[in-house]
Amino acid sequence: MKNLIALALTTTALVTPAFAQDQIEEFRIGILGGENAQDRLNSHECLKGYTEETLGIPVKLFAPADYDGVIQGLLGGTIDMAWLGASGYAKTFLDDPEAVEPVLVKINLDGSYGYHSIGFARKDAGITSLEGLKGKKFGFGDPNSTSGYLIPSIEIPQTTGATMENGDYFGEVVFTGGHEQTIVAVNNGDVDGGVTWADGQGNWEDGFNSGALRKAVDAGLIDMNDLVEIWRSKPIPEGPIVLRKALPQEVKAKMTALVEGMYEADKDCTYNISAGESLGFKPITHDAYVSIVEARKAKSQ
Repeated sequence: MKNLIALALTTTALVTPAFAQDQIEEFRIGILGGENAQDRLNSHECLKGYTEETLGIPVKLFAPADYDGVIQGLLGGTIDMAWLGASGYAKTFLDDPEAVEPVLVKINLDGSYGYHSIGFARKDAGITSLEGLKGKKFGFGDPNSTSGYLIPSIEIPQTTGATMENGDYFGEVVFTGGHEQTIVAVNNGDVDGGVTWADGQGNWEDGFNSGALRKAVDAGLIDMNDLVEIWRSKPIPEGPIVLRKALPQEVKAKMTALVEGMYEADKDCTYNISAGESLGFKPITHDAYVSIVEARKAKSQ
């Protein structure tokens, strides 16, 4: 941990605004939905500890029930940092371009920073493609999820030639509330198929290398041998870690350095906060999300 703190401090040594002149009293990290709140808090406890040592102030973790809770916290200034999905970032940017800035993105084991929306069903249902879901119940996750709603709601109709309206192709289309909820709903047979996120790399039985399926396997919620992939989106840019723009520059620099240095300093913590195997986090800018912003804008019109 000391090496990690030293790295953060060294990286920010040349930043001119003195921390004492632009003080914040606490730092608040929002954790996007995708699994139950307690598991999210537990996964980020290591990041909380590192942040407290780096900034020297109390740190609070927030795990709202839905994506919008984190987005509204960032917009309202009650959350300082979060790892958003690309669509969540797009919504935040469209609501207020000056609210947050993307600073880092998770890097996959192959060096890429893309992932996929994965459509899946129970293997014993005999469903092997979207065609097998015709007339059946389909589950989205959260309306502000990129892979759990935005991208599949655009790409699946391109495949089926029908809308996502109830009865048009699927018998019923529902929102489950999040990735973990979708996975559990499909596994339990409450919905016949659904979508979630994964890097699409590694072994199916592990839930891939990272993503919601990997987290569900780690938590003992599912056996991937009971499930089957039935659809996969085109690559989606991984969502960014964002910081509130109004934060003191030194705080932003320290937190960016802290998370970027995490992979070298603490691989277990990196595994926890990146939802599985990864190479940690590297710098990213708004330019990587222009296409998602446009897709989100078009969807809202």
